[in-house]
Amino acid sequence: MPRRPRIHLPGQPLHIVLRGHNREPCFFAEENYHNFLHWLGESMKVPKVALHGYVLMTNHVHLLIASRRPEDVAGLMISLGRRYVQYINKTYRRTGTLWDAATNRR
Repeated sequence: MPRRPRIHLPGQPLHIVLRGHNREPCFFAEENYHNFLHWLGESMKVPKVALHGYVLMTNHVHLLIASRRPEDVAGLMISLGRRYVQYINKTYRRTGTLWDAATNRR
């Protein structure tokens, strides 16, 4: 099932939820949280995105972000997801997706 399109209003915050596939964990150790936050910061340097808040849970992430252009949000999520999933798959010798394809947005 494809992700529903985001409604984007320039400069208005978006609530983005990344859930672990089948609601399984996406963070397995303390260092995973630190690495995710590091790559979140690195990914935000390229697009013009403002981070207003975040919550990291064991099996999901909440991000409250705003941008002027919708493609900046997409670029951020692609960059962050690519780096973090590769790190998790390599570290824990796993394959496949980490995130659920149908995430909730508000």
